[in-house]
Amino acid sequence: MLVDSVGRGVTDIRISVTKRCNFGCVYCHDEGLGPVAKPRTPHGEEMTPTEVERLVRVARAFDIDSVKFTGGEPLVRPDLEEIIARTVRHIDDVSLTTNGSMLEGRAEALRNAGLKRVNVSIDSLDPGAFQEIRKGALAPVLRGIEAALRVGLKPVKLNMVVFRPTLPHIPEMIRFASRTEGLRVQLIQFMPELVGPKDWSVDIDSVKRWLESRADRVLVREMHHRKIYLFHGTEVEVVDPVANPDFCMHCHRIRVTHKGELKGCLNRNDDLIPTRGLTDEALEEAFRSVVAARIPFYGGYLRDYPRRTPESAPLLQLMPEDFGPPL
Repeated sequence: MLVDSVGRGVTDIRISVTKRCNFGCVYCHDEGLGPVAKPRTPHGEEMTPTEVERLVRVARAFDIDSVKFTGGEPLVRPDLEEIIARTVRHIDDVSLTTNGSMLEGRAEALRNAGLKRVNVSIDSLDPGAFQEIRKGALAPVLRGIEAALRVGLKPVKLNMVVFRPTLPHIPEMIRFASRTEGLRVQLIQFMPELVGPKDWSVDIDSVKRWLESRADRVLVREMHHRKIYLFHGTEVEVVDPVANPDFCMHCHRIRVTHKGELKGCLNRNDDLIPTRGLTDEALEEAFRSVVAARIPFYGGYLRDYPRRTPESAPLLQLMPEDFGPPL
């Protein structure tokens, strides 16, 4: 296993297969590389299935045991099933983050290729709010979620970015997930450092206090020390990396851009290592180099940032019946 200078072992790799996307989410950061490209524009810079497989093969030699494919929107690529089939020859824990709009017609083929589970980005169950935030239609996404559950791509994690426009929609998202076996909710903190200053941020610690006040039970995820809030057995988790050195200290991931560059941190682009054209030996050295250069973004790379004080965060009121019975 590759271990960085602060003792973090790298166990998983996140691979972007395209910059293209058929949505236009207002908060998109495109894996820190932005902006996304139009979906029908050919992009010769995208890695081929063979190139992806070689990266995965070398990653496995370093004991990396989990792969997540991202974009842009990965499903704009008609060869994604081939990419997944080649990947599972080396690493069988393969997942996908998608906007879900094209998932309905491909869920079974993706499962048959070896995909284990999906994360679907969905910020509201209200069609109008969804359209305003994501610049796409909600109905195909809901059908995609249903198809993923039907073919066994479980759990399906519903990724919801937490910022001002989505805040009122959190309770209904939790209700929706709790009514359907196989769904989980992942509330992801809006990242202004990647999108630029906008008056959209909310106090994520206040959101966590609200969750804790309403949940049936609270657990702690061992690997990341993150809390899991249970609502009628459904897991709700908060991913809150902004100004969070504890989050960074428990990061075990490296990334690959759509052009095949190794990337040690989502928030940085000064650590990119091109891999195209390298021999296998040079590619192995590139993996070692990108991990050796990893340091926690908050507390290591960036030392001057606003300190969070969770203990003094106000308790949000997201529902008229707060503080009534649990959801």
